[in-house]
Amino acid sequence: MGGGSGGGLSSYDIKRLEEQAKRKLSEAKGDASRHVFISFNHEDLDEVNLLRGQAKNDKVDLQFDDHSVKEPFDSANADYIKRQIRDKIDRCSVTVVYLSDKAASSKWVNWEIEESIKRGKGVIGVYKGDKSPTNVPPAFQQNGCKSVKWEHAALMKAIEDASTKR
Repeated sequence: MGGGSGGGLSSYDIKRLEEQAKRKLSEAKGDASRHVFISFNHEDLDEVNLLRGQAKNDKVDLQFDDHSVKEPFDSANADYIKRQIRDKIDRCSVTVVYLSDKAASSKWVNWEIEESIKRGKGVIGVYKGDKSPTNVPPAFQQNGCKSVKWEHAALMKAIEDASTKR
């Protein structure tokens, strides 16, 4: 009386379980790398790519695994885009918001911050220059998110703090 009643897991469920297991094993080993989602306005892509590049450089002490959307989704369907972004956020422990005037007025950046907080993720901001921007996305300000200067040690400490305090 064998039988395959079809009660198995879908490939999507298996992939999610695998990701969770890898994350737990990584945390148990004391892995210094963190999984982050970078939220930014697409017009800031060149600067965000510099940040990504620095994290991949073996000669600097900045380590994180970027699960952000690398290319804009080619769809006018907002629900589809939101599902894809939620999946990326779910893989991370921290959302890093690249703070700029463009990001401050971006509905998508604001939504990504709200979604990250709803999903229990730590949220921090990073900015270039010497002083913290006064113009930030509404959700960033409303939730009392902290920002740090784009400097390796400060960013890594903020990512670690946001990951453990979520």
